[in-house]
Amino acid sequence: MPATAPTILATSIGFDSRGRGPYDWAPGPVFDLALQLAGAPERPRLCYLGTATGDDPVRVAGVYGAFAGSGVQVSHLSLFPMPTVPDVRAHLLAQDVVWVGGGSVANLLAVWRVHGLDEVFREVWQAGVVLGGVSAGSLCWHVGGTTDSYGPDLRPVTDGLGLIPTSNGVHYDSEEQRRPLYHRLVADGTLPGGHATDDGVGLVYRGTELVEAVADRPDRAAYRVEPGPDGTAVETRIEPRRLR
Repeated sequence: MPATAPTILATSIGFDSRGRGPYDWAPGPVFDLALQLAGAPERPRLCYLGTATGDDPVRVAGVYGAFAGSGVQVSHLSLFPMPTVPDVRAHLLAQDVVWVGGGSVANLLAVWRVHGLDEVFREVWQAGVVLGGVSAGSLCWHVGGTTDSYGPDLRPVTDGLGLIPTSNGVHYDSEEQRRPLYHRLVADGTLPGGHATDDGVGLVYRGTELVEAVADRPDRAAYRVEPGPDGTAVETRIEPRRLR
């Protein structure tokens, strides 16, 4: 059963670690939420896209390992050197949840457009497949945000898919350039107003409306950032619902 409305779960939340290596992952409560948003199917189907890290096979294996032994039917769509499924559109439409990993959002958007995924994802979203992700996998659904795709000095990205017609800030509390640059870009009109997330925080959109913020750890928040008077930005804290 698809989600009851087009749904996006845009986060600064990655997999949990089991502590036995950098890719020894466990699915945290954000994945339980994603499956609930998808209608809690008995045998949920989740597809992972690691385009933002060049379809790194080690990360792909980490996703399969994270869900091993669970009832989640995991698949992946890699685009390097060619798509790993014969019909990309049909494969994505058959999912309950699509999860997009972090990395370079600029490269992700370029590769997706070469393969027509910008149009496919709008159809998939409208069909009720829950679209989720972390970092680049959060930014991509919005108009744009701040990115390290071009190097350690952050720059704006303004050509996101725009399913959510606002901007997005990720890693808001953990990377010192993120907040001031996001404020400046919203203040000067480079980006429209939008929402930002501390690490461990996610945003749930139904259609294009933010319905709640969630967190998998304490003392973190989401933020609404809007243009203010005299070339400033105004930030409003949003307290998230705790997932655990």
